[in-house]
Amino acid sequence: MSISVRHITRKFGAQKALDDVSFEIGSSEVVGFLGPNGAGKSTMMKILTCFLPPTAGDASVCGFDIRGASMDVRRNVGYLPEHNPLYTDLYVKEYLEFTAGMYKLKDVRAKVKEMIGQVGLEREQHKKIGALSKGYRQRVGLAQAMIHDPKVLILDEPTSGLDPNQLEEIRALIKRIGEERTVMLSTHIMQEVEAICGRVIIINKGRIVADDKAKHLRGMGDRRQALAVEFDGRTTAQELMALPGVLEAVREEGNTWTLTFDEQHDIRPRVFQFAVDKGLKVLTLQKAERDLEAVFKELTAPERN
Repeated sequence: MSISVRHITRKFGAQKALDDVSFEIGSSEVVGFLGPNGAGKSTMMKILTCFLPPTAGDASVCGFDIRGASMDVRRNVGYLPEHNPLYTDLYVKEYLEFTAGMYKLKDVRAKVKEMIGQVGLEREQHKKIGALSKGYRQRVGLAQAMIHDPKVLILDEPTSGLDPNQLEEIRALIKRIGEERTVMLSTHIMQEVEAICGRVIIINKGRIVADDKAKHLRGMGDRRQALAVEFDGRTTAQELMALPGVLEAVREEGNTWTLTFDEQHDIRPRVFQFAVDKGLKVLTLQKAERDLEAVFKELTAPERN
């Protein structure tokens, strides 16, 4: 196993940031580590990178224990924290050479050249880091995290604050990296998880509440279904909510609505009858795909646990 976490608990005073957390991540897996703010994601990542000791429990990375072999763990882990700490007065190439020197790598220039090519920094390598856009700074962060050729990459909110074009580029880069390394990725963007991650771990209030493939997680949570319906005229949420079995009615655009209902009730006949009674026509009617974001909200809702 690349990462093995066994009954990890971390306390800050009387507060438990992590409460008896256990999971394993195999080689060349790309795993999304999700949770609301304050759920314990960054704390877990800091423990795995030996920046923070656990209060109880144990963990290992590439077979090395985080307590007894922390230097071996650090040699095998590349870490990109949420707030990318870069020396903005250094040039890109200069900074990566400095990082490679800290790891005492051989043939530093060749390694820096390789990393610059791998993350797409060729045109920016002679610029100061402070002059780079957020997207290119993230590339510099990824390059420094990978320069010592770690077997495991731990990325905390790597696409935070990027524009749509930068998002797409960094996602493609992470996906490509994940073909050769184990990647543990923290993010709040559900589309990112679906695009990059083969597996998802969801943490809430310091505890694991879900751990499965993304496609399987869509079937978790409460058993609700959604129906997208478009009428040829106007109606109201109040009128649609009055239909037996409808739990929620949300207007999307124009006369299109998303109706949420319990999967035990097929509301389609009632929707057609509603249209007839109101003198409306149903232009489109289709089942709306349940997405990961809906499951995430249900599993981390404030009233749970």
